[in-house]
Amino acid sequence: MEWFIALFRDHHTVSHAVLTFGLTITLGLALGQVQVMGISLGVGGVLFAGLLLGHLKMAIAPEILEFMREFGLILFVYAIGLQVGPGFFSSLRRHGLSLNLFAIAIVLIGTTIAIFITLFTNIEFTAVVGMLSGAVTNTPSLGAAQQALKDIPSVAAEQVELVGLGYAVAYPFGILGIIITMLLIKKIFRVDIKKEAEEFAKLDESVSLPLLGRSFEITNPNLEGKNLAELLDLLGQRVVITRVYCGGEEGQLLARPDLKLQLGHHIHAIGHAKQLDALKIVVGRESAFDLTALPSEIKVATLLVTQTEVVGKELVALDLADRFGVIVTRVMRSGVEFAPTKGLRIQFGDRLKVVGLDTAIGDVAQEVGNQAQALDRSHIMPIFVGIALGVIVGSIPFALPNIPAPVKLGLAGGPLLVAIMMGRFGKVGPILSYMPSSAKMLLREFGISIFLACVGIKSGERLLEIITSGDGLKWMAFAALITFVPLLIVGILARAWKKMNYLTICGLLSGSMTDPPALAYATQISKHDAPSISYATVYPLTMLLRVVLAQIIVILFLS
Repeated sequence: MEWFIALFRDHHTVSHAVLTFGLTITLGLALGQVQVMGISLGVGGVLFAGLLLGHLKMAIAPEILEFMREFGLILFVYAIGLQVGPGFFSSLRRHGLSLNLFAIAIVLIGTTIAIFITLFTNIEFTAVVGMLSGAVTNTPSLGAAQQALKDIPSVAAEQVELVGLGYAVAYPFGILGIIITMLLIKKIFRVDIKKEAEEFAKLDESVSLPLLGRSFEITNPNLEGKNLAELLDLLGQRVVITRVYCGGEEGQLLARPDLKLQLGHHIHAIGHAKQLDALKIVVGRESAFDLTALPSEIKVATLLVTQTEVVGKELVALDLADRFGVIVTRVMRSGVEFAPTKGLRIQFGDRLKVVGLDTAIGDVAQEVGNQAQALDRSHIMPIFVGIALGVIVGSIPFALPNIPAPVKLGLAGGPLLVAIMMGRFGKVGPILSYMPSSAKMLLREFGISIFLACVGIKSGERLLEIITSGDGLKWMAFAALITFVPLLIVGILARAWKKMNYLTICGLLSGSMTDPPALAYATQISKHDAPSISYATVYPLTMLLRVVLAQIIVILFLS
């Protein structure tokens, strides 16, 4: 029996560390599933389980705890980077600019409040830094701040420990405060969620509505003798025409760009509803029959991109229509359909829906790979190559105006930036960054669980002392200000000034706080994926900004 007791008492063994991590994460994830008024902590429960075991003196050797905390953080931010990378730059265009400006305002207002708390109260600065991260539930900024503090020789270990305590105290209201803000805005503006969902569908059909296929008859005499390329130019290339029915002996033909149109021809087009309505106005009227239901040698197939040579190339650069006589009608990625627009780059694992003759489709299948088993292969090397590059990038010092010491992206920002770039381009040289969605989720949840367990275990020894001494309640109150004030100001401005859709606001607030539980709540009450779109739009820039700002304020105050 002594061996069993030793597992819990001998804090310097690997066995004790593994056992403690297992207990902490298991208990924490179970706690995170408990719902109160429809709200749960999710993976945040691991932090509180760690605090409990830390309070019960289930300590881990400092060197083991240090390594596991940093490694968990790296895995977490790297998985996030791969996830958001494909949409990072496109999120800054169109509606993304105004959304990201609002998100930046939330970050800066919260940071300003934290600075005022430091200047005009007696709360330790390092605790305020932790409160700033916990109040916005942003774990990478916590890791970045702790890393920056360790790089300053004058900062004692006890001060670094206060960062985790401040984070733990602020975290619960960080989750709850954003949901309260959503409900307040809904009450103030008397929002009808069903009506908001209907209006959202009309705002931007390119991201909210599915692609449709419809057939039309050409009755507009102005199109007589024009070719398909001229018709598409007239429409701004917003639809894809796949086939033309000419009648008689010609029957049904593949829609080649140089095909001449005649009155009485029927065409089949793919696009969004409004785009197809615009096509109908130009060509004439709805066809009496569906071209896809007519007998034809033209076939439809779905091809899988698994050939590394085509990954990262623009779809138009492959010139499949001219080279093979095959037209791509849709690109499916991670369950989302895209129109094959100019500038769209192919990624490993994309599914291309194509139309053409059997032999031509076979040639294109060979061109793009179409090997389903390739998706099951483990791509482990790119993960560690990306992590190694991320550590190197994160260690590069760079100077900012009026900042007394160089800033580093650190072990949080470096891997995040590298992963964003790898996720955006799909591969670096011969190295693919492809990872199935389930694998990204596993890597992200594993990393954050390890990191939060370490933070909790390290901070748990002093948490009860902080709360019962009276300072803890003061910390909670100030942390609530950091959470609540920026969200309410920006939420009201977005609605009253910009007349922004309520569901978009919910996603904006959740993304600016990098708060998945809040996003889940917004999606649940709206029964719509609209909040996820604005969440994904602001999440990458917000994440990077919080990581960098955490280091900047540490350097400004303590260098």
